[in-house]
Amino acid sequence: MAPVMALGTNQNPLNFLNQDYEQLKAQCLASNTLFEDETFPADQVSLGNDKLGPHTEEAKGIVWLRPLEIHSSPEFITSGASRFDACQHGLGDCWLVSVMASLTLNKHHLSLVVPEDQSFQTNYAGIFHFKFWKCGEWIDVVVDDRLPTKHGELVFVRSTESNEFWTALLEKAYAKLNGCYDALHGGIPTKALEDFTGGICERYFLKKAPPGLFQIVQTALWANSLLTCCSKHKEGKGEAIGECHVVSGHAYSVTGAQEVSYHNGKVQLIRLRNPWGHTEWEGAWSDNAPEWENIDPKVRAVLNTRCVDGEAWMRFSDFLHEYDSVEICNLCSASVTSGGELQWTIFHFDGNYDSTTDTAWINPQFRIKVEEPDEDEEGAEDASLCTVVVGLTLKDKSLSEDLDLDFDIYSIQDQAQKSTGQALSYRSQHGVSKRFKVPIGEYVVVPRNLNQAEDFCVRVFSATRTGDV
Repeated sequence: MAPVMALGTNQNPLNFLNQDYEQLKAQCLASNTLFEDETFPADQVSLGNDKLGPHTEEAKGIVWLRPLEIHSSPEFITSGASRFDACQHGLGDCWLVSVMASLTLNKHHLSLVVPEDQSFQTNYAGIFHFKFWKCGEWIDVVVDDRLPTKHGELVFVRSTESNEFWTALLEKAYAKLNGCYDALHGGIPTKALEDFTGGICERYFLKKAPPGLFQIVQTALWANSLLTCCSKHKEGKGEAIGECHVVSGHAYSVTGAQEVSYHNGKVQLIRLRNPWGHTEWEGAWSDNAPEWENIDPKVRAVLNTRCVDGEAWMRFSDFLHEYDSVEICNLCSASVTSGGELQWTIFHFDGNYDSTTDTAWINPQFRIKVEEPDEDEEGAEDASLCTVVVGLTLKDKSLSEDLDLDFDIYSIQDQAQKSTGQALSYRSQHGVSKRFKVPIGEYVVVPRNLNQAEDFCVRVFSATRTGDV
């Protein structure tokens, strides 16, 4: 007998709004009808009441059409998904589209969010589904394929290929999960990064960039982590296009980081993609910049594609000047494919916090062991250091809105003294994560600052090998 998979895993997700994709699809095929989703109808209620309210220009004239009514030969994915598929259009969700593009860089994890066995040709029933991670559990979201259009064209996210629809359908599923399309207008990439992966997010503000941030970014890309960034917001200008074509207050995907030899020295480069699919950096090291003529031709051939696709290289120093933050979503080793030079190891602990004073001493404590130093760490005080990222997440997101969630990490070998190796912390909508550089040894993670009994999970990511004790 095959083992029963735990409910809430990616292989056996919870059904959002109790809609079972396989059952609904089978019913439609049996009755020879196309699925119509009554829980997210093709009308104004699914658009929203703010930026897409019934009296706005954006909502006027919208007609909901199926892909078969938009294109004569629709495809779910054409020739494999790529970072150039997702192009932002009439909705302010660049933060979401930048994450879609980053997701395509990790083919295995893309398949976890976007199930591959979906088609407009085989067993088509007008129904599709996508998986998202919410507070410790994977959720399966069903949608019909009626999409908002004007004049026969998609209004919101669209692919560079006019007959490809996975991005528009993924956007619709995420809008449904969040209540309406309006809910996607404006946001922080880390929200979608966490919801699409179940990874632990970090956010670095570039005005106070830590030493070695380029190496952190480069190592994260080697580990197939997902990265985005946000440009500086210019007061009163919205998403205005700057002198070197940096769009202010805008989210981008980070798709590469390389150090190249240049003029008898080294220069650090970072590659960014604008989710618009156009309007890219035009300063130093951009597609047609003269700097490319002064590096090894073989390196130039690999790195510089010179096409108008919204993607370009720039100096890391220019990046620090033009952009406000960079977001990194660390994925567990089970979510990455071979080829990366580094893989994270993850350990997951579930617990319940009882905040009553008399019993606080028996609240869960999670013991971990870090056993191998970072390869590039020369050591400090005769002890090599290890990179560890720890995340505390509440399973009920609503409980965390007014709580100052936190945790401490204590060194066992130093007589349970609190670790001073913390580098940076990041707070999301339902949790907190911290990156540490600590010596080899054993540690205890202790959650705190919760004001009622709550279910939570603690996840520990190690850049090398980690063990639970």
